[in-house]
Amino acid sequence: MFRCGTIAIVGRPNMGKSTLLNALVGQKISITSRKAQTTRHRILGIQNREEAQFIFIDTPGFQTRLMNTLNKALNRTVTTALQDVNVACFVVEAGYFGEDDKKVLRLLPNDLPVVLVLNKLDLFNSRFQTPSERDQALLNFMKEMSQPWSDLGGHEDQSQCEFTEIVPMSAKSPGDVQRLLDVLEGYLPEAPAVYDGDTLTDRSERFLAAEILREKVFRFTGEELPYTSTVVIDQFKMDGKMRRIAATILVDRDSHKAMIIGAKGERLKKISTDARIDMEKLFDGKVFLETWVKVKRGWADDRAELRAQGLE
Repeated sequence: MFRCGTIAIVGRPNMGKSTLLNALVGQKISITSRKAQTTRHRILGIQNREEAQFIFIDTPGFQTRLMNTLNKALNRTVTTALQDVNVACFVVEAGYFGEDDKKVLRLLPNDLPVVLVLNKLDLFNSRFQTPSERDQALLNFMKEMSQPWSDLGGHEDQSQCEFTEIVPMSAKSPGDVQRLLDVLEGYLPEAPAVYDGDTLTDRSERFLAAEILREKVFRFTGEELPYTSTVVIDQFKMDGKMRRIAATILVDRDSHKAMIIGAKGERLKKISTDARIDMEKLFDGKVFLETWVKVKRGWADDRAELRAQGLE
């Protein structure tokens, strides 16, 4: 008996969804950073076991505040992803369930099995002085989250809905990741594999290159740079065994451009070098990367620009 199915990973921003996807797949295919709203696209990742193929869909964090055109497009990506999956992983922070989590809860279809993933268990554990205090607090939180969705802040018509499983874990723990896979395997239908056994994602190398560079922009600018920056790949071609990539970092203001370039271009150099190294690891080959920074005001509200990036 072979099982194959799709699993959506949903939650509010900064819940570690992309880190979890990378751990479940066993390879970095979705970018991560401490900055909220890092993931913008639907990222598909694949994990294979001897008797099962898991097709994971990482989604952007559901946006509840600034509703520009970009954020509206991101929210549509979330709701669309939930329409045709076999099971969903709703990722929250262990020990906390706030108003933004409740807004995501209200999006969940009433007829979809949902596994509640209490992520960042390592951070939760660090708050307690003794194992007994930790275990009791975790048990109390799990009991609280076992209530019907309507009692947790969902819609009235979700009064009959409950989480099918509650899994406390840390995406940094290989044992926890395997335990979550064990749980999810039971929700996959009997079906043949959709992808070859060595396939990790349905995304192209061009797309992955843009995401890697965008991650480095966020990592090296920290909280200085607003999330309204993006990367466009102008050229991606093979030159023998070397990949030649030309990319433009789009920002909203001249001051943002200066942040990325840094004094004497040092920050842009670091961003490009780190991105090239990660690309070479992922693509298993040499990469020649050229990077520019360009100001394009209002791109996050420009439907044509968002369509060109596959976001609208």
